[in-house]
Amino acid sequence: MEQDIIIRKAIVGDVPSISETINVHAPKGIMLPRPISQIYDNVRDYHVIEYNGEIIGCGALHVTWSDLAEIRALSIKEEYIGKGYGRRIVERLLDEAKELEVEKVFVLTYQDKFFGVMGFHEIDKAELPHKIWSECVNCIHFPNCDEIAMLFPLV
Repeated sequence: MEQDIIIRKAIVGDVPSISETINVHAPKGIMLPRPISQIYDNVRDYHVIEYNGEIIGCGALHVTWSDLAEIRALSIKEEYIGKGYGRRIVERLLDEAKELEVEKVFVLTYQDKFFGVMGFHEIDKAELPHKIWSECVNCIHFPNCDEIAMLFPLV
């Protein structure tokens, strides 16, 4: 089965599958929805994981400042959750952050246990720069954000 798994940078043709993978979780309240236009705008941030040619998950690394990046939109199709694919995408995104010489990576998440196992630690949202909140005005939870901020230091 391992030989059938590929993790790669996303291409434009992957956007509909990325959107479907993310937005199936949004109604359950475990992820925020992402408009397809936003995924196209940020397609260069995304990695996808394929199994037998089918996209089964995705995640994005978005650089927010000279020393800081965010992991966004980490999503695995329901039937593949718990098999280590989310971990593999996060590891790939952290490797990319190291290649870019980013010093720390953060997430805003409802899945704090998963990210805690990955080595992230909880921080106060006030520790993050104001710049990262620019997209929040479009969120259904704004201004009462209940996501948990977590940080992974790379240096």
